[in-house]
Amino acid sequence: MAVTSDHPGEYAADEPVKLIGVREAPLSVDEVFRALGDDAAGGTALFVGTVRNHDGGADVDELAYSCHPSAEAEMRRIAEKVVAEYPVRALAAVHRVGELKVGDLAVVVGVSCPHRGEAFEACRKLIDDLKHEVPIWKHQKFSDGTEEWVGA
Repeated sequence: MAVTSDHPGEYAADEPVKLIGVREAPLSVDEVFRALGDDAAGGTALFVGTVRNHDGGADVDELAYSCHPSAEAEMRRIAEKVVAEYPVRALAAVHRVGELKVGDLAVVVGVSCPHRGEAFEACRKLIDDLKHEVPIWKHQKFSDGTEEWVGA
């Protein structure tokens, strides 16, 4: 069935950025998923980034994220850029700062669009641009006693 362009649900919502945040408190996948609800969205894509137990061949015990005061504003700027490129019905992104343990949620982002392909593409663009452009830095502590800053 061909997609018709005469239905408003095929386009981006008027105010699609529903949730943007940088938080010290644990993140909730459910909160992000609820923010993405839209009756015109046929596809919702989520990305959940967790603290893994290794990096570059070394065992990671824990890490801490810190950020520049502009981090949340930069997240919003990137969200608006994604919204300008895709027919986003709803978008949400939250990133954790502070000390995290292996298995903790570090970032949760999601996008709802009229179709699944658009949702997947928009979600990937959102997380890739957030990781490259938002001033959030990771300080990793390894099992051998060494430490490393990433993104600083």
